[in-house]
Amino acid sequence: MTALAPYLPRGTLNREEQPILDADGLFLRPWAAADAAVVLKAYSEPGISRYNRRSMSTEDEAVEWTRRWGVRWQEETGANWAVCAGDGRVVGRAALSRINLYEGDGELGYWMLSAERGKSVAPRAVQALKSWAFGTVGLKRLQLSHSVRNEASCRVARKTGFDLEGTKRSALRHADGWHDMHLHAVVRPQRSTST
Repeated sequence: MTALAPYLPRGTLNREEQPILDADGLFLRPWAAADAAVVLKAYSEPGISRYNRRSMSTEDEAVEWTRRWGVRWQEETGANWAVCAGDGRVVGRAALSRINLYEGDGELGYWMLSAERGKSVAPRAVQALKSWAFGTVGLKRLQLSHSVRNEASCRVARKTGFDLEGTKRSALRHADGWHDMHLHAVVRPQRSTST
């Protein structure tokens, strides 16, 4: 029996610098240490902190997070972007928080600052990341999960073509207890081949 080869080889991501992605009037760029203040602010917002189990209390911690996000690109285990308005202001985060090149899949995550919600920022960022992951990288499957209480994330998932696959019961413990989680996924369309 022949062992399966990796779906995508090592070096698929880190052979190049992390790209800047166009997102329909927004752009996604790698995080920088100078973004620490906005990261700290984001994780103090109730709409973000409620559904993120990680927290931070100092700008130094935020600097370390942005540094680790860059390391994950080099390790090819994740890819994180600052979502920026046309004027360069950071308005959110979009990420492949987990990448598995061997299986050809990734887990997508996102948050937007409260002032940017309701402006289609998250769908545009997710769509740009999805297009890049399928078209440029060649991943086969993307998934995302969110608390069933987070209706805004569910709307973004549906709007960007992530089908609901099911509910993972009591899947993650948050500050206010265990949350059921929706699992959404999208699979790269098969390319037709002629014989």
